[in-house]
Amino acid sequence: MNNLKPDIRCLKQEELQDLLVAAGEKGFRAQQIFNWVQAKAVSNWNEMTNIGKSCQGFMAENYQLMIGNLLKRQISRDGTNKFLWELADKNRVESVLLRHDGDITRNRNTVCLSTQIGCPMGCVFCATGKLGLVRNMTAGEILGQVLDITRCMREEEPDFKVDNLVYMGMGEPLLNLPAVLKSIRILNHENGQRIGMRRITLSTCGLVPQIRELAEENLDIVLAVSLHAADNNLRNEIMPVNRQYPLEELLGACQYYQEKTGRRITFEYVLVKGFNDSQEQADKLARLISRVAANVNVIPLNKVEGEGFKTPGRINARRFLEHLRHLGINAVLREEKGSDIDAACGQLAARES
Repeated sequence: MNNLKPDIRCLKQEELQDLLVAAGEKGFRAQQIFNWVQAKAVSNWNEMTNIGKSCQGFMAENYQLMIGNLLKRQISRDGTNKFLWELADKNRVESVLLRHDGDITRNRNTVCLSTQIGCPMGCVFCATGKLGLVRNMTAGEILGQVLDITRCMREEEPDFKVDNLVYMGMGEPLLNLPAVLKSIRILNHENGQRIGMRRITLSTCGLVPQIRELAEENLDIVLAVSLHAADNNLRNEIMPVNRQYPLEELLGACQYYQEKTGRRITFEYVLVKGFNDSQEQADKLARLISRVAANVNVIPLNKVEGEGFKTPGRINARRFLEHLRHLGINAVLREEKGSDIDAACGQLAARES
């Protein structure tokens, strides 16, 4: 990708203004161009109708709108959309649009973003982890998923808007933290998508140094930690990261994060039949997180190809959930969406050739 022009989507409004002024263009054009790119999600320079031809020509000559090439779109029975994008270097990545109709919660659109091509973490429950890591995605490629989905959906729904973001797609977001943080700030910008910080969730499998680094940013986002087990022996079996950063270190980092930001932490707990779904494991989980202000998302396992783990069933999942609540834990049962198109938690893996 080194021989390609820089991607305009990667630029903050302030960066855009600096380069325009340096080129002898009017500085106020930066806000206009940023709005066209980030809020209106345009796909070519000619759509920027209030930008003069000379300025359009300068931008076209030196920068590009690096639009994702939509190879495949699947729509689930529940309205979930899964998108397969081809990037400029022919690598492929998936992202998901979750539609919530307001029957249970408020009406909203949530996009699940990928941050890496593949993933190096090797978590057993995650299909992406079986691919290994190809490379990090750029900030423009990460936020571009929101822009490309927005442009695609507005062809069907002119008023479509993304309300929530979850950085829970392909890859470990904290291994690509600079690009992830830049994408968050651009998507939050008042002249762009204007997605509120409190409507952004950043997930991690438990990288202790990066959690502490993220704490120093003091962003008003939601940190979601994939826990999946409440003792080290069990967690070692399913999450290789635990051998480097065991639970004691992870919970210490979570406490530090909370002290710095004042934000509750969400713990993700994939429930597996006969593995981590017992009352004893619920007791251990409650004790483990007792010193952290936290929510727990209980997620019944989605089948991952080639693994022998079994789903717990809704009755067992509900029993586990109620026991956690009895122990004083603020816990919810995740409403799974898109499992029929492999778009539910842990199922994303861009395998199409």
